[in-house]
Amino acid sequence: MTEAPGLLRRIIAFPLTLLGIEFALIVLTGIAASMAVARLTERDTPLQVLGALIFAGVVIAVYKALRYFLERTPDAEFALPGAGRELGLGLLAGFVLFSGMAGIVALLGGLRVEGVRGTGQLWSMLAMGIVSGTIEEALFRGILFRHVETMLGSWAALAITSALFGLAHITNPNASLFAAFAIAMEAGILLGAAYLLTRRLWLAVGIHAAWNFTQGWVFSVPVSGGDVPLGLLITRRTGPDWLTGGDFGLEASVIAMGIATLAGVLMLVRVVRRGGLVAPMWRRGSC
Repeated sequence: MTEAPGLLRRIIAFPLTLLGIEFALIVLTGIAASMAVARLTERDTPLQVLGALIFAGVVIAVYKALRYFLERTPDAEFALPGAGRELGLGLLAGFVLFSGMAGIVALLGGLRVEGVRGTGQLWSMLAMGIVSGTIEEALFRGILFRHVETMLGSWAALAITSALFGLAHITNPNASLFAAFAIAMEAGILLGAAYLLTRRLWLAVGIHAAWNFTQGWVFSVPVSGGDVPLGLLITRRTGPDWLTGGDFGLEASVIAMGIATLAGVLMLVRVVRRGGLVAPMWRRGSC
């Protein structure tokens, strides 16, 4: 007969405790890894991309270690079988979604392509996509979403993590309340749905990384309020902020919010039809 776990183990194993410990450790890992990589690599060179891949590998390794040693369960979110396919689909989806949205904005007169620059800041944009896609998905979907879902159910987890993801961008340069709301809707719902659909993180990481890379390098649009990057295309945005996103970038465009949110809702429909939602813990009888 298996011995019941002690009080300390039960406290540690409670989802809220795991959420706090794991979130803090992944944040600290990201800070330490980014500082080390920054000292060892040079900006906008292939070495910066190599550093970003090492950063991603360290974050994933620590995530897996937390799952194994702290939660005492195998890691499913970053499991390797099938990772290439899901990551590839995510990269394609992120590119198509942002390109399609940018095309609609262009047709409405809000974006004009004035020429081709060339490689521009290719390596920096690649590195940015890898880093942001990996650590933000590990934190917001792998840790926050998963543990909140265990306690409060899928719908609450989707609402809470979407709101927190939007709020996390409110301190970005050129951010506004609408920009944070747009991020919560388009990215929070889309990426949360990608996690629910696969119960893994590779699809969400791919969408996130490709979305950021496409807007920054392909279309030379500020990524979440940052500086205007030097990308492949020389572009100019003109028109009202609701169309162009203003200084924050196209992510704060109503068009972006509509396209990405619709894609997320369509994925959620598939999740519901598959019976992939989790009820709150009090409706399941235990956590």
